[in-house]
This record gives sequence, structure tokens and C-alpha cells, in this order.
Amino acid sequence: MANDINRLIDIIYQQIEEAKAPALRPGMSIVDRDELLDLLEELKAQLPVELKRAQELLAARDKFVEEARREADRMMRQAELEAKTKVSESEVLYTAKERARQIVARAEERSRQLYQVANEYAEDALARTEEAVQAALDEVKQSRIRFRTTSTAKMQEQREKLEKKPGPEGGGG
Repeated sequence: MANDINRLIDIIYQQIEEAKAPALRPGMSIVDRDELLDLLEELKAQLPVELKRAQELLAARDKFVEEARREADRMMRQAELEAKTKVSESEVLYTAKERARQIVARAEERSRQLYQVANEYAEDALARTEEAVQAALDEVKQSRIRFRTTSTAKMQEQREKLEKKPGPEGGGG
């Protein structure tokens, strides 16, 4: 999915880079507005999918943590039950509790690691998405500014041409 987003951004950049400049405005470009808007809409549609994937990863992490805790609790109860069934050796009880504690500690450590990895992935995915959207938005803003500037200049040129033409009286100025 991230490849689709990057592909769309690359297409938008390519269209802007390949855009033709008006004759008297080499610093400006003319782009196909509808095509760029379509690409941005497609990009916008892709973002929720990427965010959903990050949320699914977080949900899977939470599920794993909960299952690990349940398993550790089950093992703890089982170890305690086994220790109680042993006649009276406190050594057996100590060993079972220690084993259960170690299992819980390992499960909690694994849970912390998965939590960290999931958070890093989600943060990275969201950061890349934010950067892609911001870059696309910046390009659209710049295109709008260039369009407005060009439009205003053309309207001014048209007004000046109309003001220079002689009136219908034929005086010629």
C-alpha cells in the first residue's frame, strides 16, 4: 500500500516537473488540473488503508499481549496447583513460583518488544503518510498561486489592450 502512495506522489511530481511553461513565464508551469486533482483524490483514498493497517498491527499487538498474560496466568495457576499437590516440600513450591515468575517476565518482555516494534512501525507509517500528503498539498498550493498570478497578469494585459484601442468615434487618440 505504501508503494501505491509513493507511486501516486511520484506521478504528481513527474507531471509538475514535465509541465510546459507559458511563453513569457519560464518560472511557471501549466498542468492538467483535473488530472492532478484525480491523482490527489486517489492518494487521499489510499491513506485510510495505510492507517487501517497500522491500527490492525496495534490491535494484533494488544491481542498478543493479552494472550501472553492469560497464558502466564494459566501457567502460574497450574504451577501453584502442582506445587500444592506435592506433599510439603517448600522447595518444590519455590521452584514452581520461580518458574512461573520467569515465564511471566519473559512474556512481559516479549510484550514490551512487540509494543515497541508496533509503535515504531505505526509512527513511521504515519510520518511517511503525513510527509506525502504535505508534499502533495504544498505542490497544489504552489500550483494555485502560479495559476492565480498568471490569471491576474493575463486579465491585466487584456484590460490594457482594451483601454489602448481607439473608441468608435474614430479619433485615434
